[in-house]
Amino acid sequence: MSRASVPSGLGRLLAEPFFGLFRIRGRVERTTALLLGSIPLGVVLVLWWAVTAGPSPEERIVSPVILPSPVEVVASFPSLWYQRALARSIATSLGRVAGGFAVAATVALPLGIAMGAFTKVKALFNPLSVMGSYLPIAAIVPLTLSWFGTGELQKVMFLAIASFVCLLPLVVKAIDDVDDVYLNTAYTLGARRFQAVTKVLLGVASPDIFNALRLTVGVGWTYIILAEIVAAERGLGSLIIISQRRGPREHIYLVLGVIMALAFVIDQLFIWGGRALFPYRERR
Repeated sequence: MSRASVPSGLGRLLAEPFFGLFRIRGRVERTTALLLGSIPLGVVLVLWWAVTAGPSPEERIVSPVILPSPVEVVASFPSLWYQRALARSIATSLGRVAGGFAVAATVALPLGIAMGAFTKVKALFNPLSVMGSYLPIAAIVPLTLSWFGTGELQKVMFLAIASFVCLLPLVVKAIDDVDDVYLNTAYTLGARRFQAVTKVLLGVASPDIFNALRLTVGVGWTYIILAEIVAAERGLGSLIIISQRRGPREHIYLVLGVIMALAFVIDQLFIWGGRALFPYRERR
């Protein structure tokens, strides 16, 4: 080995970890992915601690009225759990998100499959689907209040509408993306129209439809605060409104953290379920 080749090889070795970040569609081990994902979270926590550090409010960069410190937020958890019945609010919000998701899936799945399979059905409902994608979800809060009142039905139906608007085009796209070669092969083997839809289109698109359902559950958690903003005695959104009005403000950040944690756990359950149901879709 020549002397000139040593620095060159050493340089490539040192540069590999950096340039490996930008390798197109490179394989990432699970441990590496967890490590990389923890870096931005760590940076956010450090910055949060830095701007709220100080024994008195006057010495802090950001006032505790605006942003309490991480230690103060964690220390307020017992009062949120016992005095404001956090567990009961979690159960209430879970039920509302699940109810809205169930209603949306019941309507969007058969309609989306029909739109993706039959062009005339798609032509019939596509204008409504396109207009729905531009619907400002916050604007339907007063509409659902006038349609369904202020009770539990209004909250579930609001989440159902928000979830339906998201789910329908994803189901249609999943069916549309099935290659025609599968249909042609099925027809060659004697498949009938019903079999072509249920066995071929739905069979091939099932992993993408399952992923669409996974994304739609996240939509419910995105709008849970809007759903519970009016006349909600329980729920995570109601806790945020109460904490904003009465304090302590630490509870607002705690409840937001609980919402994100719940959504993350449910998302991971869907991912594990997808791996179990469709192992052939895993990238090797």
